[in-house]
Amino acid sequence: MLLETLEALRDLPRLHEVGSVLIRYGFGELVRRLGIAGALERADRALHWQRPRAEPPTSPERFRLALEELGPTFVKFGQVLATRSDILPPEWIGELEKLHSTVPAMPFGELLPQLEKALGRSPFEVFVDLETEAAGSASVAQVHRARLADGTPVAVKVLRPHARATVEADARILERVAQLAELEFPKARRYRPRQVVAEFRRSLERELDLAREARSMERFAENFAGDETVLIPKVYWEYTGPLLNVQQRIEGIPGTDPAAVDRAGLDRKLLAARGADAVLKMILADGYFHADPHPGNVFYLPGNRIAMVDFGMVGRLTERRRREIAGFLAALVERNEDGMVQALLDWGGDGPVDEARLAADIGELAYDYSQAHLKDIRMDALLGEITGIMRRHGLVLPSDLTLLFKALVSLEGLGRQLDPEFRMLDRLEPFVRKVMQERSAPAAVLRRMRRNLAETVALLGELPRDAARLIREARRGRMRIDLDLKRLDQFGRQLDHSVNRLTLGIIIAALIIGSSIVMTVSGGPTLFGLPVFGLIGFVVAFFGSLGLMFSIWRSGKGSGAEGSSGGF
Repeated sequence: MLLETLEALRDLPRLHEVGSVLIRYGFGELVRRLGIAGALERADRALHWQRPRAEPPTSPERFRLALEELGPTFVKFGQVLATRSDILPPEWIGELEKLHSTVPAMPFGELLPQLEKALGRSPFEVFVDLETEAAGSASVAQVHRARLADGTPVAVKVLRPHARATVEADARILERVAQLAELEFPKARRYRPRQVVAEFRRSLERELDLAREARSMERFAENFAGDETVLIPKVYWEYTGPLLNVQQRIEGIPGTDPAAVDRAGLDRKLLAARGADAVLKMILADGYFHADPHPGNVFYLPGNRIAMVDFGMVGRLTERRRREIAGFLAALVERNEDGMVQALLDWGGDGPVDEARLAADIGELAYDYSQAHLKDIRMDALLGEITGIMRRHGLVLPSDLTLLFKALVSLEGLGRQLDPEFRMLDRLEPFVRKVMQERSAPAAVLRRMRRNLAETVALLGELPRDAARLIREARRGRMRIDLDLKRLDQFGRQLDHSVNRLTLGIIIAALIIGSSIVMTVSGGPTLFGLPVFGLIGFVVAFFGSLGLMFSIWRSGKGSGAEGSSGGF
């Protein structure tokens, strides 16, 4: 508890900044409802409740601008939210997709101590032709070009100083906001904001460890060891660690320059097909995939080869999840309504769902696409409609699948940039059939049966011990049931308001009775022929009654909003 309090005090300046920015962009009510204002007022830090600046017409646009002003961590969080079309409506997704991490490069002089710390000596003793101007800059790291002593061109990716402290402070604030959102907005609970933020924090922590990214690169290199069409940069481990990643520099045509592909005489259609096949192999065969295959992370090489860079964001899929995805994609390709409904129910959690309505919506979607040719179906539009159905039915995608959907949409955009006739489903159909055939092979079925049998035997072996432990705890009277009582603080506030109103009502009643008795007593000062103290009692009781009735009316008017409170 003491540690949490100290962390909260340490984050107060940043919390004040977050609250002030949200207020300026018209989200003052959100700040109040989340309790940020109260926390800062208790810390004697006044927020500026001025009117929003030149307010844009829509809430999504104001939210995007606020995230941009709050800095790289919040921009990244907005980019993560942009992948959650199962949670946010299209207008919010479209606005958040405009977010870009435009982070100015740090001067090399400020970066030099970090390089010396990572290498144990001056970087100019290790690298030749080390460029002091950054070749690329992001929120947590930046890249400089250099050569090794033998002339090998390398990319030197170094973690920014103080990046970890900044990211961790912002992540703590986001976790607190998510926790408050679940308490203050009951409808938000089904979207699991704390889980979304926790996954975002894990993603940031992975990006803060450049050695982890290097290990991911080596794993991808092993998975494509026999494929001459895909190149993964080599890692130079003698210089690489948590603060520094030194890797092979790719000299090729960047994916952001498709016109150069034609000038180099490369085959656009072949490049698009190879890129799609590479990512689909990652997803369905390896279970480990590049989660952000946009044009900036792809290079085209002579011989129609493809190179991928920037493995800070990767997705991992268990074997079971890969089977589920293969089944879903097979149902998608074959327009199998029942298969798609079952997959969505499996992914969407345990919340209540109207399965009949869900099946009807999926059936309508399948009917709309039943006469369409594969070449006419766009993956982004189709996945957008599917996630829209999930959002209407309160189904939330697991975090690994949100990365997968993002990768598929990015991949189709990359393919269409090269080949206007490229359609992701054209590449999916044969790949899915192959994967399903492999899953149905006798050897694969036998392997799953053996694994399931082993798990069942292990469970049965532990059952007597678990039952004995349960009975023993029951005999000792130590059985415990944990109940998650949400909104207990809200209930306490409501009870407090009710007791205050009841107390005020009793006081008003006592004043009326007392004043009535005084009015019958002769003697004492009078006004208009009536006892003064009796009149004062009636006047106070009258205004007190008005205040009580107004408080009850106001709380009744706001009863539809969670967290509303009366004046007493």
